[in-house]
Amino acid sequence: MANGDKSNTPTIPAWVQLAFALVAGFIVYGFVDMAKHAEMRRACDPLVQLRPRYMGNDRVAPDFDLSDGRGGRVKLSSYRGKVVILHFWTKTCGPCLEELPMVAEFAQQVKSRKDVAVITVTIDENPESIKDVLSSLFGDKAPNFVIAYDPENTVVRDKFGTKLFPETWLIDPSGIVRARFDGVPLAGEACDVVWKSPLLLSAIDALEAPAVCDLVFDPKADPRPEKLLATCRR
Repeated sequence: MANGDKSNTPTIPAWVQLAFALVAGFIVYGFVDMAKHAEMRRACDPLVQLRPRYMGNDRVAPDFDLSDGRGGRVKLSSYRGKVVILHFWTKTCGPCLEELPMVAEFAQQVKSRKDVAVITVTIDENPESIKDVLSSLFGDKAPNFVIAYDPENTVVRDKFGTKLFPETWLIDPSGIVRARFDGVPLAGEACDVVWKSPLLLSAIDALEAPAVCDLVFDPKADPRPEKLLATCRR
């Protein structure tokens, strides 16, 4: 072969190289977009299946500092870094008394988890005022959830706007209200009580993951999803 001969390797036209690059880019984008949507579904599905009356990621839970009736204080902001299950009740509410044992069972279930806190707030006056109620529900064994007292209704009514009981709030580790449940919460296609459903634990785990569910649903602003909730109403 003579000196200076050029290689016989064919040169790929620039437009073909560009086409390959574009196709590769679309494939990568498709995988990234698919992964993103998979993460979103993982983060959102448990919350959606819980059928909350409010669901979102744009409302900071108002802080409060209430007495625990035994010389201590219950301050919501001190639980930052944990998923908080905040439950409002009163002894004159029949559904509340039916639900409290289920709240206690769930609190027992997550007792060993340092990333979850179950806090209940009653508008009753003090431990003495609910002593007989708790005794009838739990006997001599105290429930495994925190009880805070709000007899003036400055937190339950004035800060959270709650007028009917029971009501439950799901608050993420950053202090954002992610869901609100009016009445005894029911979940899934079978309308199981949330406290006994694995969906609640799945939702808690989802709130602790990096992926964020950015859906916002409030029936007061958008009543269209009401039909989806009606099947689980008693």
